[in-house]
Amino acid sequence: MSRRWVAVTGALVAVMALVWLWPVPAAGQQTVGSGYVAPRTAWGHPDLEGVWTNKTITPFERPDEVGGREFFTDEEIASRESRAIEANTDEARFEDRSRDVGAAYNDFWWDRGTRVNYMKRTSQVIDPPDGKLPALTPQAGQREAARAAARKERGPSDSFLDRSLYDRCILRNNGLPGSMGPTAYNSNYQILQTPESVVILIEMVPHARIIPIDGRPHLRSTLRQWMGDSRGHWEGDTLVVETINFNDRTPNRGGANVNLRMVERFRRVSPDTIDYQYTIEDPTTFTRPWTAAIPMTKETNRIYDYACHEGNYGLEGILRGARADDKAAAEAAPSRSRSR
Repeated sequence: MSRRWVAVTGALVAVMALVWLWPVPAAGQQTVGSGYVAPRTAWGHPDLEGVWTNKTITPFERPDEVGGREFFTDEEIASRESRAIEANTDEARFEDRSRDVGAAYNDFWWDRGTRVNYMKRTSQVIDPPDGKLPALTPQAGQREAARAAARKERGPSDSFLDRSLYDRCILRNNGLPGSMGPTAYNSNYQILQTPESVVILIEMVPHARIIPIDGRPHLRSTLRQWMGDSRGHWEGDTLVVETINFNDRTPNRGGANVNLRMVERFRRVSPDTIDYQYTIEDPTTFTRPWTAAIPMTKETNRIYDYACHEGNYGLEGILRGARADDKAAAEAAPSRSRSR
C-alpha cells in the first residue's frame, strides 16, 4: 500500500470524524477586498477550511428583463429579495398544489436563500458576456433528441433506472458541475485540507470529493467515475482543480459528458468569502467554453449527515404506485374488450 493512498484514506477518515466533532467558529460579515491575504495552514497552504454555503437567488442565466446588464441595481435587488422572502413562506407554497414536495416541506426544511450574492451580478454565468449558456453543438442536439425518443418508449417508472439520479440517491443535479451549485436546501460544503489533498464534503445527496494536490497524474481514461477524476494544485493563493474522466450516465445538458473538462478556482478573498468559479469545456456539447461564478460565504453552523438512502421511501413509493397503475390498467383492459 503506497504512502499516498494511506494519506488520502487517512484524510477521508478524518473528514468523517470532523463532520460531527469540529465546531465552526462564528464569523462577522467582512468587506471583500483585493488586498486580503488568506491565513495559512500549518504547512503553508492558503487556509480554505470551514463550512461554506453558496445559497443565493442570483439567477443561473441572465434574465431577459434586465436588458443585458451585468449588474442589478439596488432597487432590483431589494425587490427580488422581498419577493424571495414572501415566496418562501409556508402559505405561498401551499397555494401551489402542483408542487407536491413544495407543499410537503415547511419552512424548517426549505433554505433556498433570499439574497442576491455580494457581486450583484444578474447571473451566475459570467462568460459568455451575455450571461447565457452557449448553444449546443449539432452532435449534442442529436444526443438530446435520441434520449428524448428513447424515453417515449418507456414509462416514467417502468424501472428504478427510469428515475433520476437524485431519486436514486446517487448524485445531486447529475454530478458536476451541478453538485457545486446552490439548491433548494443543504447548499453547504465543508472543506478540509491535508498537505497532500483537499476534501470537499457536499451536504446534499452527500459526496466526499477527495482531491489530490501532490502532483500525481489523473487516472487512466478507461476509469470513468460519476463525479469524474479531480486533481488540484495551487497557483498563488488560488486552488485550481481540474476534473476529467466522467462517465456517460449523468444526463447533463447536452447528454453524455465523457468529453467534459471542468476547471474550478477557489480563492479566499475575505475571512467570510471564497471566490469560487468554474469553467466548462466540452467541444462535443457546447459551441464554446463557459464560466460561472458562485461565491461561498462562511457558515456558522456545521453540515449534517444527509442519509439519502436511509428510509428512501420516495423511490419505493414511486415504483409501487407505478406497479399499482399497471395492475389497474391490465384489469381494466378485458372489461373494455367485452364492452365492444
